[in-house]
Amino acid sequence: MDIDLPILEDPSRRNLQRLFLLRSVMIAFMLAATLALFYLHIPLPRYPVAFAVSGMLLLNLVTLLRLNKQNRHVNDREVLLQLLADLAALTVLFYYTGGYSNPLVWMYLLPLTVAAVALKRQYAWLLAAVAIACYSLLVFYYVPLSHLHMHDIAGKTLDIHLVGMWIGFVVSAGIIAFFVTKIGQSLREYDQLMASMREKSLESERVLSLGTLAASAAHELGTPLSTMAVVSKELANDLTHQPEQLQQLEILRTQINRCKEILSSITRNAGQSRADDGHGSGLREFLHEVTQRWRDTRPATELVISVCSHSSNPQIFTDRALIQALQNLLDNAADASPERILLHADWDADMLEISIRDFGPGITEEIKRQLGQPFFSSKNENGMGLGVYLTQMTLSRLGGELSISNHAEGGALTSVKLHLDKLRIHQPPSGQH
Repeated sequence: MDIDLPILEDPSRRNLQRLFLLRSVMIAFMLAATLALFYLHIPLPRYPVAFAVSGMLLLNLVTLLRLNKQNRHVNDREVLLQLLADLAALTVLFYYTGGYSNPLVWMYLLPLTVAAVALKRQYAWLLAAVAIACYSLLVFYYVPLSHLHMHDIAGKTLDIHLVGMWIGFVVSAGIIAFFVTKIGQSLREYDQLMASMREKSLESERVLSLGTLAASAAHELGTPLSTMAVVSKELANDLTHQPEQLQQLEILRTQINRCKEILSSITRNAGQSRADDGHGSGLREFLHEVTQRWRDTRPATELVISVCSHSSNPQIFTDRALIQALQNLLDNAADASPERILLHADWDADMLEISIRDFGPGITEEIKRQLGQPFFSSKNENGMGLGVYLTQMTLSRLGGELSISNHAEGGALTSVKLHLDKLRIHQPPSGQH
């Protein structure tokens, strides 16, 4: 069974993208704060400040170039090194701008928050230890800032340090809420994708086990079918002068041969790729083949067919699994309505739609909820409970959809939708074979 696995974006790469955005916000805020302090005539050491900010700008440029290389893998260690570089740049900046008394010292928490959410525990604790060590050193070693206390702004006396702390809290709260939410969403999406992959893997294992059981059953059923074929041939010789019984026996022999053909097909085609599993034909011919093969197995049920009158007849692969899936649906309809069933087929350039209607009792809500589960059958002991399940798996592999509902005028209506791109034979470009 083929499984279309989702393309997973590297979570470390996504975290590096968000770190790039976070660092950009930090740089913009530091530049704005620096300009504000200059405006208030508070002297700052220009060269150390320019050095720290330029270092973060250079790091962001390297990150941007790194992210543009689509085929390069990003690991947690690279994110850790970038966060350590951010701590180093912040430490240089704070050392020359008041140390632990700098109102922007809260920015130490931003790289630490990213590490706590995006990196494994050992890296997060390492970054926390480095941040604490840097902050602790700034308590004792720093270049003090003068005139960073009371300033008269618009007639009001304000403590610049306290104002800086308030602005820092507002900005940090917004940044943490935004980026941590984004990183958490990334992790949740990744968990959902992994859960989806696990479900598909379990589904694949279940289908593989069913295939193994089918091959084993094909091997075991070969002997009794051969015995039945020999006995029916001998009975045909004995019933030469009894045409009514001979006619019924001929039906039995046809069904035996059909069973042997199905079993041979299971063992012969096991493991083949889709390209080898069928042959190309027109869509109309494909539908005719499906219905004719089914009529051979259920001659007692009238099958009324209506096909659209489009002039288009796209070439498709006549996938044997798809043929069997459609025959399963016809069998279910005939079991519910042995006298007559209806089949309608319509298509356009993109989509093929097939609807099958029976005239039986319909389906209850309880049955509708459980349809498609393996080994669930609405036919009690007469069904194996695999027809709809295998049909759904086949249609899912081909990108199709299956829906079963009650018809407004009675009976059940089974609808199949298939994208023709999944079935169509694509011609190779000229010059290629």
